[in-house]
Amino acid sequence: MTDIPFTLDQLRILKAIAVEGSFKRAADSLFVSQPAVSLQVQHLERQLNVPLFDRGGRRAQLTEAGKLLIDYGERILNLCQETCRAIEDLQNLHGGTLVIGASQTTGTYLMPRLIGQFRQHYPDVQVHLHVHSTRRTAWSVMNGQVDLAIVGGEIPPELRHALEIVPYALDEFVLVVPKDHAMAQRECIAREELYNLQFIVLDAQSTTRKVIDQVLTKNGVVPRQLPVTMELNSIEAIKSAVQAGLGAAFLPLTALEKELELGVLARVPIEGMVIRRLLVQIMNPQRYRSKATEAFCQHILPMFRDESVANLQLTDQLDF
Repeated sequence: MTDIPFTLDQLRILKAIAVEGSFKRAADSLFVSQPAVSLQVQHLERQLNVPLFDRGGRRAQLTEAGKLLIDYGERILNLCQETCRAIEDLQNLHGGTLVIGASQTTGTYLMPRLIGQFRQHYPDVQVHLHVHSTRRTAWSVMNGQVDLAIVGGEIPPELRHALEIVPYALDEFVLVVPKDHAMAQRECIAREELYNLQFIVLDAQSTTRKVIDQVLTKNGVVPRQLPVTMELNSIEAIKSAVQAGLGAAFLPLTALEKELELGVLARVPIEGMVIRRLLVQIMNPQRYRSKATEAFCQHILPMFRDESVANLQLTDQLDF
């Protein structure tokens, strides 16, 4: 086969249908008519001589050939985006785009500081921040959809050999109680006293909660025996609940600077126990690295990097 039997527009349409689940929603997302989308798909199927969708159900289901084309099509579209960005780089840093990824905690409390510094130095570069789970973020870096990321969860084992993973900083979690709580003025409490508190926690599937439970277990505390009164899905919601006197919580220190400074929450140290996790910087060494990415790595990331973790390994994440 000498002629390429598809166009970039057809690949975009195919991807939109797969994402949206229907021809109509795909057409709406691309700002074209549904007949135009259907016509392009029919033309593509004739060119390839295979059906790409199983039209028997209510949702547009890809056939095996459709899935194969989607897989290669995403790689082609990503490479096209890299090409455009490489050309943009010829204008140095007077334009272009930087796409940064982060897990929930780093995306909420660390990345805005880094991006703020970057924008001061390079105001003409557009910065996009994608905040998702560590797993999804790692795959986005792998696929070239994200230039670099800082995450605090476990990198999927199947990606560790392909990604460049560099220790970045330590993320410490502290026990906080309402300002008028009986323990608020204590210099330190024993681990056994944790069982006397009412806890507000993140949902059980949260990476942050898993890290906390692992460290508690290593220190002889049984997480499932801690009284839990509420499960919430965000750190900000937990802070508000603790401040309202509804219980105690383990929260990242980076998220508590304002509350601790104002005295609306109280930090309670635990005798002989520190809860920390390793934040890592991840990149794909096989992908094109734009000048904006290089500038961010060289001039911005070092501002907040903790050099004491430089020699740590991923297996050291919970062993401090």
